[in-house]
Amino acid sequence: MTTQLPFQFFDCDNHYYEALDAFTRHIDPQFKKRAIQWAQLDGRQRLLVGGRVNRFIPNPTFDPVGKPGALDEYFRGRNPRGADLNALFGDLEPIPPAYRDRDARLALMDEQGMAGCILLPTLGVGMEQALLPDLDATVATFRAFNRWMDDDWGFAYQERIFATPYITLCKPDDAVRELEWALDRDARFIVMIPGPITTAVGMRPPGDPMFDDFWRLANDSGITVCYHSGETYYSKFMPAWGESDYMMSFQALLGFRSLFSGNALQDTFANHLHNGLFLRFPNLRMASIESGSDWVFHLFEKLTKSYGQIPQIYQEDPRETFKRHVWVSPFYEDELASLLKLLGDTQVIMGSDYPHVEGLADPASYIKDLENFDYTPEQCRTVMRDNGLQLSIRRPV
Repeated sequence: MTTQLPFQFFDCDNHYYEALDAFTRHIDPQFKKRAIQWAQLDGRQRLLVGGRVNRFIPNPTFDPVGKPGALDEYFRGRNPRGADLNALFGDLEPIPPAYRDRDARLALMDEQGMAGCILLPTLGVGMEQALLPDLDATVATFRAFNRWMDDDWGFAYQERIFATPYITLCKPDDAVRELEWALDRDARFIVMIPGPITTAVGMRPPGDPMFDDFWRLANDSGITVCYHSGETYYSKFMPAWGESDYMMSFQALLGFRSLFSGNALQDTFANHLHNGLFLRFPNLRMASIESGSDWVFHLFEKLTKSYGQIPQIYQEDPRETFKRHVWVSPFYEDELASLLKLLGDTQVIMGSDYPHVEGLADPASYIKDLENFDYTPEQCRTVMRDNGLQLSIRRPV
């Protein structure tokens, strides 16, 4: 049953399930074998990424697929009987049209009471690290991926579905050209994964001056940059802890990876603030999606100490800089009252993660978690509608 709200809401964390040809429809033929291919292995369709079997998503065809919200209770920390993950998934279902067709999705959004949404990849956020260090193939793959996205979804479809072109910074000049292309097609959001960037001259932080032409264009155009969780460079640290050096989306919940404290997103924003990215580009807007909010408290603790020790490297309190430039979409199971106190309601955005199994089956029910933490009706509307709508409007210099 759909939760009834006194307003239409804006969901900042919606997903599609990629079409089978999402990475191949527009791939430059010279990169076909170096990019992403399908293969039959042991009677099942598997993805080959850079010539290697990829395990980021156990069933990359998404047909059948898990039901939305199947793991809701698990992500709230409730599995008292210790049921295994397969049992918690429950019965799979044939993939519904709304997960791959934009008009079917609009009809579903009408039923859900959803005014608009940021529409994000499922497979896409796990592919960049698997393609690297082949920089040319990485650029070619996401160039093809973005053109599929433009075909099937568009970047501002009926001013309600805002699909997000994926940008890799591994070749800075190409990143600028890809952003120019996306802006020409009315993109309002772009998506990236956090963490250091693999480049032709070695690893670099994303705020390094070598990327300034890209950030200048993002700044001047007024587009919103979304950092979304996914496979990051930090996976390379896991073998030292006895874990695999790649991420399997749901198996990661069962091992040490769920306890590991290394947070690429926290470090990305810390580095942006330390290196003055937002001071160089004061019109940048960034949103953290599907990464929770606990990292914000850890970051603010470190920023408090850093600002107290070396205030001379900052032009202002970096916590205030963060609150001016960054919007955070907390997990619905997070401690939402403390986040409100820390950031204020204007910097918090709702995200249901629909239709993923770890998200909400009824996106509008997010308001119940806000109300449980004593958000006022006005604050609920700000978080669930106004902030997302404002981010969907470009704010050019």
